[in-house]
Amino acid sequence: MNHYICETCGVQYECSNEVPEECMICGEERQYISSKGQTWTTLDKMIEEGAYKNTILVEEEHLYSINTHPGFGIGQTAYLIKEKQFNLLWDCITYLDQTTIRHIEDLGGIDAIALSHPHYYSSQVEWAEAFNSPIYIHEDDREWVTRPSEHIIFWSGESFELQEGIILQRIGGHFKGGTILEWKNGNSQKGVLLTGDIIRVVADREWVSFMYSYPNFIPLPSNNVERISRRIRECKFDKLYDAFNRVIKEEAKHRVQKSASRYIEAVNGTLFTT
Repeated sequence: MNHYICETCGVQYECSNEVPEECMICGEERQYISSKGQTWTTLDKMIEEGAYKNTILVEEEHLYSINTHPGFGIGQTAYLIKEKQFNLLWDCITYLDQTTIRHIEDLGGIDAIALSHPHYYSSQVEWAEAFNSPIYIHEDDREWVTRPSEHIIFWSGESFELQEGIILQRIGGHFKGGTILEWKNGNSQKGVLLTGDIIRVVADREWVSFMYSYPNFIPLPSNNVERISRRIRECKFDKLYDAFNRVIKEEAKHRVQKSASRYIEAVNGTLFTT
């Protein structure tokens, strides 16, 4: 019996004797089956091979990034927030070994795990079991959970305060339950937004964008982005981190609004002249 992991997206499945036929995350239009075909591994195999390691770096006061090298699956970054005796892991990565566990325990462990959307569920249950932590997932994305667990808590509504000043905001978009994290006390009380790729920072770090599918280049409709823009106005933040450690260091709230307006004009055909 193994908990098989899809090598393309890095999401782990419930225990089975046989290798799954297809990853339901990758088989859906927002992701993709590798051109080399569907392949699987296990966490035990990854550890035994000795090819991977995680790095944990300080991004700013009370915020750490966690990345796997070489990259695995989608290659996203997980973040650890330390806030008033409460440690939150935002999004997950697949690889987890004893070195990583010891390092995080030295930082105070993990009191809760929260996820932006299904592409980053990865081996979330392994993390939850290692640190005896609850996992918070919006109920609108319940159907995408590939490894059920008693650690998972499905929350509902538009926002959920995990701890004073640490608030999950469901804004949809990329997935129906698409969630971002508002950290009011981060960035010297100016506020930080952690967005997964529900909102993605572009190459120049001056703008963001919004997509239904990034690998398949499927945009969101303009009315969806208009709604996201309205919700973002309610959040307190001046800095923004996305899933790939791209950061808008200042005026992030203003830049998100500008980006939303530009996106809407482009999709509606009013940005360009021909």
